[in-house]
Amino acid sequence: MPRISPRLTLGLILAVAALLRFWNLGMPATLVFDEVYYVDGARDYLAGGVEVTDGKAEFIVHPPLGKWLIALGIWVFGDTATGWRVVTALFGLLSIALIYLVAKRLFSSEYLALIAAGLMTIDGLHLVMSRTALLDIFLMFFLLAAFLALLYEKHFLVATSLGLALATKWSALYFILAIGIYLLFTNWKKLIPYIPTIPFIYLISWSGWFFSDNGWSRNYSNNPILSFIHYHREILNFHTGLTTEHSYEASPWNWLILGRPTSFFYESPKTCGAENCSQEVLAMGTPVIWWFGLIAIAITIGYFISRRERVAGLILLALFANYLPWLLFPERTTFYFYAISFFPFLVLAIIYSIKLFLEDESRRIKRTQAVNVALGLTTLIFAYFAPVYLAIVLTYDEWFARMWLPSWI
Repeated sequence: MPRISPRLTLGLILAVAALLRFWNLGMPATLVFDEVYYVDGARDYLAGGVEVTDGKAEFIVHPPLGKWLIALGIWVFGDTATGWRVVTALFGLLSIALIYLVAKRLFSSEYLALIAAGLMTIDGLHLVMSRTALLDIFLMFFLLAAFLALLYEKHFLVATSLGLALATKWSALYFILAIGIYLLFTNWKKLIPYIPTIPFIYLISWSGWFFSDNGWSRNYSNNPILSFIHYHREILNFHTGLTTEHSYEASPWNWLILGRPTSFFYESPKTCGAENCSQEVLAMGTPVIWWFGLIAIAITIGYFISRRERVAGLILLALFANYLPWLLFPERTTFYFYAISFFPFLVLAIIYSIKLFLEDESRRIKRTQAVNVALGLTTLIFAYFAPVYLAIVLTYDEWFARMWLPSWI
């Protein structure tokens, strides 16, 4: 029986990923969760380059780039639910191609690279974040792009990607610091492109604020730089002091076990042929991927300690740089979906564990078969949960059967 070529397999994976991410993208037809802030900001950018409310300057706590990208979709496809989300769907799809390239570079294996792309395709959190007009899928994409560039030692591209990540969300700063420390100990001269590139890109992303008189704090001082610094001081105060209670807040300690996923949308329509119906968009990873991912992290740590493998070290560096800092702010209001920023590196820890499992040449055929069976079962579990990722109407009983833990409701 002829084997399917890796290129064709990758094409099939990307085709399935595209179908899942673009199919019925306009559902729900209303703004969900924090889309209300970011789509509103994107509309303001298209109208005047800064965010305003009723014509007055609005205090905004995230950099502009992600909202400009959402604005691009609105500009091209119109101010519709599809227009709000089309660019996030595109970045979600492209990130699957990126993880394939990263895994191929790390492991020199088409098979393992295809598994990485497949796992990202069938993860529920990645799917939901690809179909929702929030900033985090852009952040994840730029961080992964920086990691890929680092593997190829393209340090200007690393700095560019990190600058774009920082211009999307400040939490990119942790990964920037981690990469900086890594290069300081391995080849400090490679840090030179970072010094001008990252701040330059970040400042460029605020061009609308600099060229307008309507931005918040724009006229705090006659010197726009002093006004900019004041604005950022206030943003920092907001982020460090955010303790607002929310029904879906989740401590970073329970992200990896899916302790409290985030419900972006829930309604009880009357269209399922039963007395009670449910329709939800639940930002939650495919359980078997995340639960095995927790085990894979332990395996990766263990083998890094025993073998000192560069691959394991790089995976752990990227994963922990995007995860552990959240543990330093236990009082801050946080949500599980923030975990999307380190999810690609969780996948890489899984791939590293599979690589170790397949190292025994005498058992490789049977173990490869076992891996393929596990991937098939993972796909079935994803298919089972897909309705609550894609806002497909279920009977209440069907929906409740998917709520395996009380904290998922």
